[in-house]
Amino acid sequence: MSASEPKGCLGAFLDLQFNEFVTRRFISILYVIALIVILLAAVIGVVSGIVTLFNDAGQGLLLILASIIGAIVYIILTRIWLELIVVVFKIAENTSELVRLKEAERSSAASAAGQE
Repeated sequence: MSASEPKGCLGAFLDLQFNEFVTRRFISILYVIALIVILLAAVIGVVSGIVTLFNDAGQGLLLILASIIGAIVYIILTRIWLELIVVVFKIAENTSELVRLKEAERSSAASAAGQE
């Protein structure tokens, strides 16, 4: 199996030379997990705010607003962070492809020069 052929998930994990990146395969799963955790925390915060409304209306409203705004901010920051990770891995993959193409170009140029 050559380095350019795609490997399965298990094959990518067993790649001891780290030629295959697995992070891009799992980034969407990480995003879904992060969304679930953030939304669960927001729901808990809103429910706590509603319960607090009965004792102190101002504090309850503040807790509800802080939970909603905090969830929105964390969702945005999580998305930005995960996109940055994907960009770094895409840069690495594209750089590897450019190197491979340049080496193929050099070898074909050397074989063409050898034929003359």
